Amino acid sequence: MRLRFAAVAALAAAALVLTGCSNDPLAEQYREGTNKGYIAGDGAVTEIAEADRGEPIEFEGVDENGETISSADYAGEVLVVNFWYAGCAPCRAEAPLLEELNTEYTGQGASFLGVNVRDQASTAQSFAKTFGVTYPSVVDTDGALQLAFSGRIAANAVPTTLVVDTEGRVAARILGRVTEASILETLVKSNLPGASGAGATAEPEASEAG
Repeated sequence: MRLRFAAVAALAAAALVLTGCSNDPLAEQYREGTNKGYIAGDGAVTEIAEADRGEPIEFEGVDENGETISSADYAGEVLVVNFWYAGCAPCRAEAPLLEELNTEYTGQGASFLGVNVRDQASTAQSFAKTFGVTYPSVVDTDGALQLAFSGRIAANAVPTTLVVDTEGRVAARILGRVTEASILETLVKSNLPGASGAGATAEPEASEAG
């Protein structure tokens, strides 16, 4: 009887971890500011002038479905790279917004890629199903992709979203939750081919502490 109760309790706990967006305690706590001491970036945006973007980032990893993904797959496209994990409250809160933009820009010169920094593939799959995320996520528990993007505009908090230009260089970073679709959309649009003034200006670089 005790074993049966324990099994039921474990299943209930697992269901709670990946509750839908409309009834997600972690995401709601984060939105209300009662996120139980969770520490993340404040949503600060850093843009890098085109002349200062350095060398293209090269990477390769395996996604939650066992498919190999590399930087070469996104050659000539703007790539939005989102660092996340399933138990991260702001990651859950921003997931629907990221998927909305992914749907909007599919076939329009921009792609989205998640980088799961903590979970196993099965957890990443469950998250994608629960939150309706259709773009892939590399399971990066060995830190390979985090290392690839660890330059002066590194992902120093989770979540962090990077915008990579069509030449494979990091063009912008949102450190923390993406709170407004328009913010990320502006960064994507400004780096699409033919965009006027792409990378022409840069905001002061955010602190690398944290």
